[in-house]
Amino acid sequence: MMEPTPVNPEPSSTGLDPKVAGLLCYLLGFITGIIFLVVEKQSRFVKFHALQSIAVSVILIALNLVLSFIPFIGALFALILTPIGFILWIALMLLALQGKQFKLPVIGNWVEEQARKF
Repeated sequence: MMEPTPVNPEPSSTGLDPKVAGLLCYLLGFITGIIFLVVEKQSRFVKFHALQSIAVSVILIALNLVLSFIPFIGALFALILTPIGFILWIALMLLALQGKQFKLPVIGNWVEEQARKF
């Protein structure tokens, strides 16, 4: 199992504590992710969490959209996906607040690479 990586986040250009900014990236999903990605100029920690928030939100929205077209089975999977998404959302916010970077499987390495580019 992948372990969250504790980091010493560099200061955020937003004026917020970078750990709080990382948490806020997840607050409203891709909306706050995009806001922090645009506003943040220096902290890779905040950019990482902003990009991961955007990616997770888009994936969950797309999955729910696809599942809505599948009768019965789709509704059953959506019913399971919703609490899993909620738990993931809370966990990612808490990890960011603790100053940890948890790279999610499949998208984590891509997110980290993109955060370096921004």
